[in-house]
Amino acid sequence: MNVPFLDLKANYLPMREEILGEITEVLDNTAYILGPKVSAFETAFATMHGVDHCAAVSSGTDANHLALWALGVGPGDEVIMPANTFVATAWGATLCGATPVFVDCDPRTYNIDPAKVEAAITPRTKAIVAVHLYGQPADMDALRTIANKHRIALVEDAAQAHDAQYNGKHVGGLGDICSFSFYPGKNLGAYGEGGAVTTNNPDLARKVKMLREHGSERKYYHETYGTNYRMEAIQGAVLGVKVKHLHTWTENRRRVAARYNELLRDVEEIVLPYEAHNTRHVYHLYVIQTDNRDALQKHLSECGIATGLHYPVPLHMQKCFEHLEYKQGDFPVSEQLGAQCLSLPMFPEMTDEQVRHVAESVVAYFASSTAAKSTLSSVTV
Repeated sequence: MNVPFLDLKANYLPMREEILGEITEVLDNTAYILGPKVSAFETAFATMHGVDHCAAVSSGTDANHLALWALGVGPGDEVIMPANTFVATAWGATLCGATPVFVDCDPRTYNIDPAKVEAAITPRTKAIVAVHLYGQPADMDALRTIANKHRIALVEDAAQAHDAQYNGKHVGGLGDICSFSFYPGKNLGAYGEGGAVTTNNPDLARKVKMLREHGSERKYYHETYGTNYRMEAIQGAVLGVKVKHLHTWTENRRRVAARYNELLRDVEEIVLPYEAHNTRHVYHLYVIQTDNRDALQKHLSECGIATGLHYPVPLHMQKCFEHLEYKQGDFPVSEQLGAQCLSLPMFPEMTDEQVRHVAESVVAYFASSTAAKSTLSSVTV
């Protein structure tokens, strides 16, 4: 049996006719940029996440940039963020001319470690970025306490955490401002690039909407510098259909994760995902940790199972950031995760048969490895 890492076609087919109808309406109306489809999606997405404002934009990376730009982050400023995240988190700071400052992550949740954040704060620190990694919210209470104490902004990067909850509240309004990604493989994915910025602050919302549209609220009148980060109407139309299914998809992801946990709980050689008691993890990724990562990945590939690596090289070890003069050993938890983490197939349409095939293949690999070691040991003796 072949099991893909994710199955976008299985996600698309049940909605095919509705989505094609929405796209056709965009084409018939020739309203291609922003417009009523995007506005309707913004309202639905904001309502779902319990926030006052949502601005749909052209990508998750652009959303990262806009969130910090709207806060006034600029050259000479520093932005604290985890070393264990996708590089787009850091582009939010660098595109503003600011410096990303990396800190290590919590060894259980893999999210930014609040205990490491305060020591990284300097007079130049303008913001903390809390990445809700793999779909689990970061420790927002602890981070908010630190942010308030030092009078700096708290930003959420929820690119992987649509519909996730922390203390019973959805992400998106837990910090001062939040970025989302709608890259096709996300829990809520467009059919191309897309992103959003959410906030409960009307002033920040106004700034984001001006910045995404050339610094303008009225055509040809530009109040500030800006750029073109507008969402295309076709993506708004697609997301408007898909957002209605997000809660169901979340529950299906949690079902798959629970089944993995059940089938893999007795495998001593792997560490299963940890879900904090006060969060609702949405499992954008189901990430295990093992010393035998590369060999296990090869075995699973031979079994017809696609897997992923998120993320094999922490940001502080990336060549593009070598000028920041971090070195190996600076963030040991992130480095360990980079060497040991393996993402198993995870998508809401996964069947129990597919989940069992993946789990049984993992179990079989470690069973055969143990048997081989036992045989070698007896021969050596």
